[in-house]
Amino acid sequence: MKSYFENYESLHDSSFEDFMAHQLSSSLCQGIPDNWNVGVRLSVRELSLVGEGSHRHLSSSIRLQIAAASIPKLPAHLCEVIVIQRLPLGVFADPFELQNPHKHKAFRDIAVFGDTNLELPSFQSNRSAVEFHIDAGFNILFMQNNGTEFNLLLPLHARYQPLDESGYSVVEIGEPDMLMRCSVEGKQHKQSCLFMSPPNEKAKSTSATVAWKIPAGMKAHAGFVSVITFVTALLSTLSIVYASMFLSGTKVSKT
Repeated sequence: MKSYFENYESLHDSSFEDFMAHQLSSSLCQGIPDNWNVGVRLSVRELSLVGEGSHRHLSSSIRLQIAAASIPKLPAHLCEVIVIQRLPLGVFADPFELQNPHKHKAFRDIAVFGDTNLELPSFQSNRSAVEFHIDAGFNILFMQNNGTEFNLLLPLHARYQPLDESGYSVVEIGEPDMLMRCSVEGKQHKQSCLFMSPPNEKAKSTSATVAWKIPAGMKAHAGFVSVITFVTALLSTLSIVYASMFLSGTKVSKT
């Protein structure tokens, strides 16, 4: 994602997919035969939202499969799975929350890219993405025929939504993008090689997208809410003024 945002100002699906298909795939690896990439398969087995209200968790189950003939050739201890979860408008991940080492110690690295302003409403914000780096070396060494699975639990928060007469705004979260990176000893120096599942071998999860129904304000209620807000603010101000004028002389004993 850092490389993507060096070339693009904001996150758009068409731009990102073009970046993954052309700019990223063109530099996968120079030192490994092409047939190695066929043996790597990453797929999302399950995608779901956990919890209620405006603060939920996105649960993802990811399966890594590698052809048996390719496992001995891979530098197992230097491989990692990279998962990129693109988020729609109206939903964000708190970068400060994700930096908690006790909750996310299973990840080698985790970062949020794009719009990280937590205070902006949906209609004033831009999209963001979360990138996970998961150590896969140990899992590759003991991988069975059916592969190995990684479970991710990403805390998400809803932004304030634009007015909608239905009282709700629906946002859809799609499957993450996945690839595997290995550090390979070259003739002169180490180089990183990326492996992605071929498009025709990608397996779809039981739920390709999940929908989040977020409460939104109704235009018909705008006048009533404005009046209540104004009256509440006025009463609070008068209470502060009264307390400062008539209670400021209260004496406090030394004890």
